[in-house]
Amino acid sequence: MSESDKRSVTHWLGVFCSVALFALVLSFGRFMTAQPQRSAGSSPDHRFARNAAAGGMAGVKLGELAQEKASDPSVRAFGRRMAEDHTKTGEQLKQLAQSQNITLPAELEAADQARYDQLSKLSGPEFDYAYMQMMVQDHEKDVAEFQKEASSGKNTAIKNFAAQTLPTLEDHLREARDVAANRKASL
Repeated sequence: MSESDKRSVTHWLGVFCSVALFALVLSFGRFMTAQPQRSAGSSPDHRFARNAAAGGMAGVKLGELAQEKASDPSVRAFGRRMAEDHTKTGEQLKQLAQSQNITLPAELEAADQARYDQLSKLSGPEFDYAYMQMMVQDHEKDVAEFQKEASSGKNTAIKNFAAQTLPTLEDHLREARDVAANRKASL
């Protein structure tokens, strides 16, 4: 293996490790912010709504960042779709939350802000790769959470919101996987 190949492998290994670290930070951050809510006695449906709102806000911010930082037009287009779709869904969720007397987060969670900050330091193909890997992981988790709420939620309005939003998230996941696979093929 040539010295150039070794550097390239080392570089992409570092990018992969960064993406894995982002996912770990996100998971830990969401777990930690959910703990106080459990002790406050809120219902699983209300926790779902708060987590969905937090994830949606992160989707918008990261999508806007992708529109600025991505070098690949398909990654920029995916970012634009994330910003638009998650903004629309966020507005629907805000209306639902008001009718259900649920307080949604107004700012990014610490873990999401940390992921945003890390991604904002990347550019070009490094950004494209890290962002798309993150989007695949996030949407896999989101689809699972929305499926669970749509099938076993107790609050009818929140359960219906999850069921209505699920096809869009599944489409996001398919697109994220396609774009990510194309990014891998171009490396």
